[in-house]
Amino acid sequence: MDTQSKTEQDVMAAWGDQRSPLLSIICLTYNHAAFIKGTLDGFIRQETDFPFEVVVHDDASTDSTAAIVREYAARYPNLIKPIYQQENQYQLGVPFSTRLFAQARGRYIAYCEGDDYWTDPRKLQIQVDFLETHRDYVMTYHDAFMFNSQGVVRTPHLTGKYRKDATALQLQKARPVSTLTVCFRNLVKELPPELHGVEVLDICWWSLLGAHGKGKFIEEIKPAAYRVHEGGIFSMRSSKQRIQMTTHAYYNLARYYQRIGVQPLYEYFMIQVFAQVLASISPLSKLQALGQVFQNISINLLRRLTPGV
Repeated sequence: MDTQSKTEQDVMAAWGDQRSPLLSIICLTYNHAAFIKGTLDGFIRQETDFPFEVVVHDDASTDSTAAIVREYAARYPNLIKPIYQQENQYQLGVPFSTRLFAQARGRYIAYCEGDDYWTDPRKLQIQVDFLETHRDYVMTYHDAFMFNSQGVVRTPHLTGKYRKDATALQLQKARPVSTLTVCFRNLVKELPPELHGVEVLDICWWSLLGAHGKGKFIEEIKPAAYRVHEGGIFSMRSSKQRIQMTTHAYYNLARYYQRIGVQPLYEYFMIQVFAQVLASISPLSKLQALGQVFQNISINLLRRLTPGV
């Protein structure tokens, strides 16, 4: 059954008398008119024995995104909960995604932005089943494939050591996770003040969630679809811009952990800041910087060896 013929009653058929959502899907969208139908269809195709809700936040789109969301909300009024902004919150620096977590009624959060989509109708059921029976895990995730407007596919999104479970400490260290695949316990209700204004918020979420448990990589779930396009907030930024955004996130995580007295994580993120800064400068500048450091060390060593000079 495709979503064009799938009614709200069809979606809710397996829920029985349950109506309070166990899970909330959070979808942030902005000028995604060309993509948002595929995203919403991926939600509606989910087959679960528990209720879920879809919170769609349109951030004052200037195209027809909001109209499409209204159309779906009219067809699925008990399923899709739209929020329409009159002024773009992202440009104001408002961390609205985390505010939506606080408003969400579900015990669990699944996240997918309006230009990506899910391919596996059993995704949510598999993830929730795992979290319900493994209390020491705070989140689950799976793989995704990347594609662009020409249909060029790079897969998988996660490679090597990232196609594995994550310890709590690895999550606290902002280990990379494919954001559109996550399902996590709804525990991040408010961002620490140090993280306000951070653009790469997802790595901050993982770090905060790591205080509550581990992460599970579930290979059996079909990969989700991560779209690379000109309107992408992160994917289409230059490598230099991405490094700057990530560096800013690491620096503010360091400030947060310094304030709450977790020295090892403060030091870890400060090291990451320095590594990102080095990655952003040219090879010649690196050599010049290293030369200056060596010169300063040599001068200080000479002064120690010749105290009277």
